[in-house]
Amino acid sequence: MNAMKRVVMLFVCLAFVLTSMAVSVNQNGQTAKYEVVPLPREIVMQKGEGFVLNQQVVIVADDGRLKRNAEFLREYLREEMQMDVAIGKKAAKDKAIVLRLNEKMTEPEGYRISVDRKRVTIEGLTPQGVFYGIQTLRKSLSGLKGEAILPAAVIEDAPRFGYRGMHLDVARHFFGVAFVKKYLDAMAMHNMNRFHWHLTDDQGWRVAIDRYPKLVEKGSVRGYTVLGRNSAIDDGTPYGGSYTKEELKEIVNYAQERYITVIPEIDMPGHMLGALKAYPELGCTGGPYEVEGHWGVFDDILCAGKEETFRFVEGVLTELMEIFPSEYIHIGGDEAPKVRWEQCQRCQQRIKELGLKADGNQKAEARLQGYFTKRVEAFLNSHGRKLIGWDELMESDMNESATIMSWRGVKGGLAASQKGHDVIMAPTSHCYFDYYQTKDHEWGEPFSFANLITVETTYGLDPAPETLSAEARKHILGAQANLWTEYVTCESQAFYQVLPRMGALSEVQWVMPEQKDFKAFVERERRLTLLYKAHGWPFAEHIFRASL
Repeated sequence: MNAMKRVVMLFVCLAFVLTSMAVSVNQNGQTAKYEVVPLPREIVMQKGEGFVLNQQVVIVADDGRLKRNAEFLREYLREEMQMDVAIGKKAAKDKAIVLRLNEKMTEPEGYRISVDRKRVTIEGLTPQGVFYGIQTLRKSLSGLKGEAILPAAVIEDAPRFGYRGMHLDVARHFFGVAFVKKYLDAMAMHNMNRFHWHLTDDQGWRVAIDRYPKLVEKGSVRGYTVLGRNSAIDDGTPYGGSYTKEELKEIVNYAQERYITVIPEIDMPGHMLGALKAYPELGCTGGPYEVEGHWGVFDDILCAGKEETFRFVEGVLTELMEIFPSEYIHIGGDEAPKVRWEQCQRCQQRIKELGLKADGNQKAEARLQGYFTKRVEAFLNSHGRKLIGWDELMESDMNESATIMSWRGVKGGLAASQKGHDVIMAPTSHCYFDYYQTKDHEWGEPFSFANLITVETTYGLDPAPETLSAEARKHILGAQANLWTEYVTCESQAFYQVLPRMGALSEVQWVMPEQKDFKAFVERERRLTLLYKAHGWPFAEHIFRASL
C-alpha cells in the first residue's frame, strides 16, 4: 500500500511539474497570440490543450503545389525562432503542421488554421491562401525563441480587397536587387500581393531594352542631384543605376514565389527626359535634352505627332511584356504638360487629322493625350494585357476599360468608379509614404517631402465607402501606398518611411471596416515590430511612444 501511495505521489508530483512548466512557458511570453497584423476575420478559441511547437514537429505538405510554402514555414521558424524543424512526406498522428488544399473552401486567398493538441492544420482553396495562413502563424509567434505554445483555436480569414499593393520609385534614387527582395519580403509579411515598380522618369531610365540600348547608356545617369527641395545648389556628382533583364526576371521570380505580381511602370508621354536624352528625335523640339537633376514637372515630353514615337513605345512595351507576366502594365499618364504639343507642327497636324476639337471641358491637346493613351491601350490589349494609369487620364477621352489609379485624393477614383472604371486607391491624403509621419519633424527625422501622413491617417482610409453605390464599389479593386524617392536616398530610410505605415495599410486592404480599431492595432503592430527588428528593418516608433 505504501508502495502504491509512493507511485501515486510520484505521478501527482510529475503532473505538478509539467503543469508548472507549461505555466512557466506562458509567463515567459512563449505563447502565440493570434491577434496579428492584419487582423484575421475570425478567431475562435477552443477548449483543450494547445499545440507544443518544438524541434520534434514535422511540417507536412502532401500536395506538391505546397512544397515551397512548406519551405517558407521552415525558413521562418529557423530564422525567427531559431528552431530547425523537418519537412516530412506524411502526417504523423501528432506533432505535425499540415499544409493542405481544400476545394470546399470558397475564397481564393482565404485560409483556415485549426490548432489542437496533436497538430496544426493550415488549409486554403489555393496555395496562396495557405501562404497567408503561414504568415498569420509566423506573426503569432513574433518575438518568441525556441519552444512555444499554440493555443487551441480555429481561425477563419480572407481579404477584403483583391488588389493589395505597394509602390517603389527607383528612378529618383536607385535601389538594387538585394533591397528590392527585402521590400518584397516586407510586403509578403503584410499579406500584400501587387508590387508597383516605377522604373523610369525624368531623373533616370532604369530598365534595359535591347532594341534601344542608349536608354541605359545615356538615359540612366544624371549629371547631378539637387540638394534639398530644389535649392540653387546641387552636389555636382553623376548618379545612376539600372537593371539588366536577368535581374528583372530574378525579381519577378522572387515575387512570384511570394504570390506577389510585379506591375512595371513606364511613365508616358510625360516624365520622359531619361528617354529623350538617349533618343532626342522622340521629342517635339529634337533637343538637346538632359537627364534631370532637379525634381518636378518638365515641359519636354514625347511627341504625339511622330509615328516613330509609337514605334518606340511599342518596342519598349514588347520587351517589357517578355519580362513581366503581369496582367497589368502601368503607363503613368500623369503630369504631362502640353506646352510643346501646342507649339509642335506635327502634333497640331495630328490633332487636325483626327478631328480633335476643344470644348468647355478639354483642350484639343488633352484629347490628343486621350488618343495617345487609347492607342497604347489597344496595343497592350492585343497582347492580352490591361492598362493602368494615374487619375489624370480622366481628363482626356478614355476607354472605360482603363484602370485608374487615384492619387490626387480619393475624389477622382470615386468618380471614375461611378463611370465604370476599375479603380485602385492611392491618394496623397493617406498613402504617400514619402511624406513625414510626425508633426515634430524639424529635428530627429530624416529629410522628407514636406507634407504629413501619420500612421493613424493611413489607418483611417476606406477605399470603398458606403456612400458609393453597390455597383461603383465593385469597381474598387483595392489600395496601395507609394514610396517616391526624391528624398529617400538609402535603404534604411526607405524602410523607415514605410514602416509601420505598411502595417496600417495592410489592415485597410485586408480587414473589414467594422473590425478596425486603431488603439488595438497599435498593440498588435508593436508585436510585429519584433519581426522587423529580427530582419534588420528600421521603423518609425512615434505611435508606440504616444501609447505609453
